[in-house]
Amino acid sequence: MTLRMLPEWAPHERVWIGFPHDRKEWSATAFDAAREQVAAFANGVADQGRGEQVHLIVNDDESTGAAQALVDRCIDICEIPIGDIWLRDTASILVGTGVQRRARDFGFNGWGGKFLMAGDAQIGERLARSFGFQRDSRDWVLEGGAIDVDGTGLAVTTRQCLLNPNRNSGMTSADVEVRLADDLGIDRVLWLGDGLVGDHTDGHVDNVARFVAPGRLLLPAPNGSDDPNAAVYADASQRANEFGVEVVTLSSPGLVEIDGAPAAASYMNFYIGNAVVVVPQYGVAADAGAIDMLERLYPDRRVIGLMSDAILTGGGSFHCASQQVPA
Repeated sequence: MTLRMLPEWAPHERVWIGFPHDRKEWSATAFDAAREQVAAFANGVADQGRGEQVHLIVNDDESTGAAQALVDRCIDICEIPIGDIWLRDTASILVGTGVQRRARDFGFNGWGGKFLMAGDAQIGERLARSFGFQRDSRDWVLEGGAIDVDGTGLAVTTRQCLLNPNRNSGMTSADVEVRLADDLGIDRVLWLGDGLVGDHTDGHVDNVARFVAPGRLLLPAPNGSDDPNAAVYADASQRANEFGVEVVTLSSPGLVEIDGAPAAASYMNFYIGNAVVVVPQYGVAADAGAIDMLERLYPDRRVIGLMSDAILTGGGSFHCASQQVPA
């Protein structure tokens, strides 16, 4: 029996969130602020115990102390050796529900050999063992941020990432689709083109497109004449419409720069929790519109906008730093 990856809006038992610990991975002025923003994200998802069980994964005693000063008491601080905080990509993907849940642990090579911290390749196994999940090791590279699913067997991804030779050299789209079917129960794939300018992940889809309901895909729309991703959004919209999914859009943040270069700032990196939806904010005019749109899409959840500009300097946002466990 093939177990299927569930959509993010399905009920969660718990969520793992990574906590920054290595100052060298952040700008000199961003490290402490990134910790505060990750802690605010964890507090928002926990919703004072009304949301889901949050496990904040910290690397060492110093990180434990820092986290204790920032998070609510309902949050479980787990000291487990961790590399970077991006558990969406390095932790296992849980498939199935109830007693039929397994941790599918894929290969990880530092986003195509660009960044690899000690512990990144082992955290999937460590979390599965610590939380008592049966683990299945898979012999190909797949990061969780590279795919998004709608629960019916449909996934969306980008060709830039999943067909990149720096991950699984020689694999074709047909090869990838067979692997996704076997490992995650995905039987249809919507292939988009490229990801965002400035995204070191080689085009993770969770910065470009997210399913918000079965067959319903949320995409960014360009914001301003200097939006560096206008062509990316137009191409994604065309491919999605040709595929036949329902497309809804919200304005992108527009041009957001770090050290003078376009950053991969995206409202698509929101997290769907049991009680809340947490959406990144960047201190730009479009922030409020992202909250408004997600409130319309998720009327049964409270939508929280939280600053993520410091986290962005490390290369991601809330969705990247988290991995949910289905109930």
